[in-house]
Amino acid sequence: MSDASVGAPQIDAPQRSLWSDVWVAFRRHRGAMLGVVIFTAIVLCVVFGPMVYGTDPQFIDVRARNAPPSLVHPMGTDNIGRDIFAQVLQGGRVSMLVGVVAMLISLVIGTLIGVLAGYFRRLDGPLMRMTDLFLALPLLPLLLVAIMLFRDTLRVLFGPEAGIFLLIVFLIGITSWMQTARIVRGDVLALKEREFVLAAKSIGTPSRRIILRHILPNVLSPIMVSATIGVAGAIITESALSFLGLGFPPDFPTWGRLLYDGKDFMTLTPARVLWPGLAISLTVLSINFVGDGLRDALDPRIRGR
Repeated sequence: MSDASVGAPQIDAPQRSLWSDVWVAFRRHRGAMLGVVIFTAIVLCVVFGPMVYGTDPQFIDVRARNAPPSLVHPMGTDNIGRDIFAQVLQGGRVSMLVGVVAMLISLVIGTLIGVLAGYFRRLDGPLMRMTDLFLALPLLPLLLVAIMLFRDTLRVLFGPEAGIFLLIVFLIGITSWMQTARIVRGDVLALKEREFVLAAKSIGTPSRRIILRHILPNVLSPIMVSATIGVAGAIITESALSFLGLGFPPDFPTWGRLLYDGKDFMTLTPARVLWPGLAISLTVLSINFVGDGLRDALDPRIRGR
């Protein structure tokens, strides 16, 4: 070894990982960061807002009916004197919970079907035809019929709030997994022909271990993007069902239920439908911004630009 090489200073390059590169790319996406800020603010408001604000959303003050926004009632009151701000905060908890739980159900079903269809050739045909069948179904009429059929039974078994919550979450979850399944299947079809998967097969690694150790970690990026889209879609679906009067009971507010209750008073107090509609729009818009940022950050072809 020469003296020059011995005396040369050793420069330690900072170690880089995939997730650090993803975070750097995500942080540079202005829309995604704006979405994170808005969504975080909404989550903090609906989680801690009722504790700080302290007003009972079901408290009736007949003397303050249809009151405009003021210091006492920041968003005004409804036709029987209930505080709209307290109802929006309480309804946000339910809407967010419905979105997250329904998204988890659809994500588990879609990922399972996508991985099985992509990895096992004999299951590809039947599972994809089942996916096509679900895609061809008119989902909103199907949801309406299912709610009409099972709503009363579940209310008797689990109570009026818990029964309708389980029913809506389950129905949204089992009718929104198809896009995730198709995306995951396409990635698995490409991954199972890669060298590391073929090497694992050549040494006799069981299929279950290959899927858990090699396939699933490499399809996390489309799953994460589908998760953000799934939350937004579930919130919109629940709001649509509640707006049609088939969601939660009147004393269990959600953003969609508040829109349904306020639609008959739009000419008298338009702010009554403005605030829950604005909450739904900002939540869905911020989640979509985050999903766009994740998609761009997790795509190596875009991340390097």
